[in-house]
Amino acid sequence: MKKGRVLGIVELILGILLILLGLFTFLHPSSVLGGIAAVYGAIALITGIADIVFYAKMERRTGFGPVVSLVTGILSVIAGILILFNLSAGAWLVATLFPIWFLAHCISRLAQLPFTRMTSGSAAFWFSLVLNILGLVLGVLLLANPVLSILSSGWIIGAYLIALGMDSLFYALSLLSSRL
Repeated sequence: MKKGRVLGIVELILGILLILLGLFTFLHPSSVLGGIAAVYGAIALITGIADIVFYAKMERRTGFGPVVSLVTGILSVIAGILILFNLSAGAWLVATLFPIWFLAHCISRLAQLPFTRMTSGSAAFWFSLVLNILGLVLGVLLLANPVLSILSSGWIIGAYLIALGMDSLFYALSLLSSRL
């Protein structure tokens, strides 16, 4: 029970950070490619760790884990570390590689949907399903048109980060309430 609570707390912190970052990004879109690259690196690092923890937890409980969560977790950790140690490259990465992170994160969350339905119920399942399908479409659009990615990244990323934060909060609250 303690491990489930820890995962719930990690998801809660991640959700709050994503919402705050999304609000800041949405309100100050010009700062996306500048000074907040370090914050994006930290979020990628935290998200990657959460995906790896999820994989390990499911592996221990069921004997198998969603390998997609492990792979995207490792990629997120690597991206986070790279951004944190090279902030000038981080600004470029936000504009050009952020769509790839969207795609990887959405694929990971879609792979987790059966577990979301089991632990959080149908409402969380459908919310996460719709949100992550929209994220896949957005990621493909931004990847296909880098100019669109650069020009609209602040608003699109801000709105999507708020939605991701809500998804994490929804999941965290269901984990924490089921453990109490």
